[in-house]
Amino acid sequence: IEPSAVAELVKYAPESLAKSARGRVAAGKAGIQWISIPDGSFMMGSEYGSNEKPVHRVALKSFQMAKTEVTNKQYRACVEAGVCSAPDSYVGGDSQPVVNVDWEQARKFSEWAGGRLPTEAEWEYAAKGAGKEYKFPWGNEAATCERAVISGCASGAAPICSKVAGNTIQGLCDMAGNVWEWTQDWYHDSYNGAPSDGNAWESPAGSIRVFRGGSWFPGAGDVRSAN
Repeated sequence: IEPSAVAELVKYAPESLAKSARGRVAAGKAGIQWISIPDGSFMMGSEYGSNEKPVHRVALKSFQMAKTEVTNKQYRACVEAGVCSAPDSYVGGDSQPVVNVDWEQARKFSEWAGGRLPTEAEWEYAAKGAGKEYKFPWGNEAATCERAVISGCASGAAPICSKVAGNTIQGLCDMAGNVWEWTQDWYHDSYNGAPSDGNAWESPAGSIRVFRGGSWFPGAGDVRSAN
């Protein structure tokens, strides 16, 4: 598995902001930009992979999600504050997504930045444009190098938000490709027994946490929003 990024963090939105699907929040600690994701329900999962079944309805409250994957510059600020431990190595410049971080490092950064890791349901809901029946964050058109950093497009991760054609309706960047993103949930090999309220699936515990979104290394099939 190639290195994972911290992720696009989430936090619950003030009621006044939750009513606007395109509502944006002023940059917070480390310059994180928060985007409002409206409440709603959607069909989570797909018939494509065995661990994406059964397809099931999930209802979610509104929340805010960081516009971008966490960058080297943002993560370094947490390290310099004495809260986060440094990754095994930084790859690329300030605007590259931070990699070589484990789940606990991702969780610690999220708390320091005033948010938390997204639940798997929140992540997929946001990656589907707030619950639309999309295969990819931009719609149903195939994943190409114009829309996502995937295999054949680059020899490594690209700076954040380099593929604006692949953004979600709400404006989230790199939900498909570039680097994998950690979520809060433990991995289970099917959705039998999964929460229907958008909460993280933490009981029973598993052996690994869920990461989402694909990366620059695999192909188009691995950047589907349900994968």
